[in-house]
Amino acid sequence: MLPRSRTLPSRIHHGAVRYYNLVEERHDVRHYLEVEVQPKVSESEAINPQSNYSKCFDDDGRLKRTGTFWTSTSHIITAVIGSGVLSLAWAIAQLGWVAGPTVLALFAIVNLYTSNLLAMCYRAGDPVTGQRNYTYMDAVKANLGGRKVMLCGLVQYLNLFGVAIGYTIASSVSMMAIKRSNCYHKSGGKDPCHMSSNGYMITFGIIEVIFSQIKDFNEVWWLSIVAAIMSFTYSTVGLGLGIGKVAGNGGFKGSLLGISIGTVTHSGTVVTSTEKMWRTMQALGAIAFAYSYSLVLIEIQDTIRSPPAEHKTMKKATVFSITVTTVFYMLCGCFGYAAFGDLAPGNLLTGFGFYNPYWLLDIANVAIVVHLVGAFQVFCQPLFAFVEKWSAQKWPKSDFVTAEYDIPIPFYGVYQLNLFRLIWRTLFVILTTLISILLPFFNDVVGILGAFGFWPLTVYFPVEMYIAQQKIEKWSSRWLGLQILSMSCLVVSIVAAVGSFAGVVLDLKSYKPFKTTY
Repeated sequence: MLPRSRTLPSRIHHGAVRYYNLVEERHDVRHYLEVEVQPKVSESEAINPQSNYSKCFDDDGRLKRTGTFWTSTSHIITAVIGSGVLSLAWAIAQLGWVAGPTVLALFAIVNLYTSNLLAMCYRAGDPVTGQRNYTYMDAVKANLGGRKVMLCGLVQYLNLFGVAIGYTIASSVSMMAIKRSNCYHKSGGKDPCHMSSNGYMITFGIIEVIFSQIKDFNEVWWLSIVAAIMSFTYSTVGLGLGIGKVAGNGGFKGSLLGISIGTVTHSGTVVTSTEKMWRTMQALGAIAFAYSYSLVLIEIQDTIRSPPAEHKTMKKATVFSITVTTVFYMLCGCFGYAAFGDLAPGNLLTGFGFYNPYWLLDIANVAIVVHLVGAFQVFCQPLFAFVEKWSAQKWPKSDFVTAEYDIPIPFYGVYQLNLFRLIWRTLFVILTTLISILLPFFNDVVGILGAFGFWPLTVYFPVEMYIAQQKIEKWSSRWLGLQILSMSCLVVSIVAAVGSFAGVVLDLKSYKPFKTTY
């Protein structure tokens, strides 16, 4: 194991290479060359950077970004079509045929609009020639500043932490579903095949410890593409099985107003009027979570090459991705509800509905696990980068924090090992796995995450940054429209959060730590 260099990169200024031990506040800790920030350039120069900068470097002196429309689309689809798609049939079952698809469409429109606002804020000031913002927090700092920066960081990184927990729970449920479907098939439906989720969560955690050693966002593009393909695979299987179930039933199930009071659920409980209200509110959080990707939008945009301007590519990728995912959401959610009606399972593929053909279920659930392995990294890499950047600024001369070591790996090449990265990311995965084992409530966790992150990260900060960047006059019609949108979404988030927390309270009444079975 050979000592290499500190992970804090060298910097280039007017052709002379100089090494620094101190870390700049504005630069996150990424393992490539940086140069001094160049003077602000005109739009024509920004569109043709070769006139001023090396073919190897962007206008900020970092190695040239290589992201495209398709890599950005794969990142977005990996982030959006997550485990949330599997809870949409349940969510629509709570809302009914009228409100369910309507709410789904409204969330799609709001996310599309606010994502485009956020994409415009990747560069401070001018969206073509302004200074780049490498993270969501950087964008808030450049456009809003003050305490809002800390508030943004707190909400964003807590939400990323929560997503890691949600994905760990979802992956274990899918792993168990493979075992349960095979068990159910062998017993001819006589054995309920109950089992604990703990071992499967630990298995997923071990896998993520390995993949978490991928250095940064730029290096997970291949995993993101694989994950995006897997998301379409299991969504298509769920849709196909739903259509088959509807055909077998000879018609559509469900009602205009959703689950009826007095319905006996799979767990044997009767839906009361109060529980109907909680379920309806929780459904809003589940749908919000199904569209949650704004918290990593800036980080995705920072991988895109230019020209053309990054916000143009990002807008195209956003429109394409959200359109495709909304079509899938409508089909999966509506056909799932049509197949099962009021008894639509909380997780479409792993609920009580689909046991045959069991081999197809196995393929779908394997696809879910593979997808969640990639999605976990897409959401956690910004959190990893933030902690490592802060640590390098705090202890710039510590070999433990900044030094890299070359580790030769057969069939791979040389891996640059950083001890702090190895230990901190491993501890992070262990912590998320432990919390997942303690609170394995899939639908409730999904609802809480959706409610907690939807308004501040998807609506409030993009709207406020756009107003500040475009210098929109206060009390103008455009300003009022944006504020009405923000306040309306705040109400939705509060309602969804209340419903989801109520669901957790109800689940805790019959819960025993480390003894949860399915």
